[in-house]
Amino acid sequence: MKTLRFKTLSLFLIAGLIWTFQNSYSQNVKLDRQERKEVRKAQRTANYYMLDTLLHARNFVLVADYLKNQYGDMIPVSSMLNFIRINGNYGVIQTGSNFSRGYNGVGGVTAEGNVGNWEVFRDPKRLTHRLRFSLITNIGHYDVTMIVSSDNRATATVTGLWRGRLTWDGHLQTGGNSRVFKGQNTI
Repeated sequence: MKTLRFKTLSLFLIAGLIWTFQNSYSQNVKLDRQERKEVRKAQRTANYYMLDTLLHARNFVLVADYLKNQYGDMIPVSSMLNFIRINGNYGVIQTGSNFSRGYNGVGGVTAEGNVGNWEVFRDPKRLTHRLRFSLITNIGHYDVTMIVSSDNRATATVTGLWRGRLTWDGHLQTGGNSRVFKGQNTI
């Protein structure tokens, strides 16, 4: 009889301890999740202000991971050959392919020229920047609208004098840290 009571009491005691440890652990997990969320928000806010400085310095490269046409077809591309580079009042827009030569020697088109109508719009609530500028080149006049989020993801839509548009989807890098290959200027 005593052993039965002892075993029952031990069983309840062990179950109570396990329940107590489990509840205290779940509260710690909730605190850890909350702390991680606050850390991510602080990092995104810091990135937002660093990107603001980068965009106003006008020295960056949008390196494309995907190109999207006017019909919404997304094509994975080489990030070394597909980019939009801004360096002060000078800009380059390039598409390229690893599988053909193209007009610029790297399977696509390279347009380089002067940047005009530079406008940066900030959205501190969403932690994004919207950038609009034009690029006047020897092969045409291009309008670029770029949206940059605080996690360095960027999307740039380029329209020209003709119908259609092309969208670069990738990430932003500083001008000195980018590893892109510029082809010959398309005449």
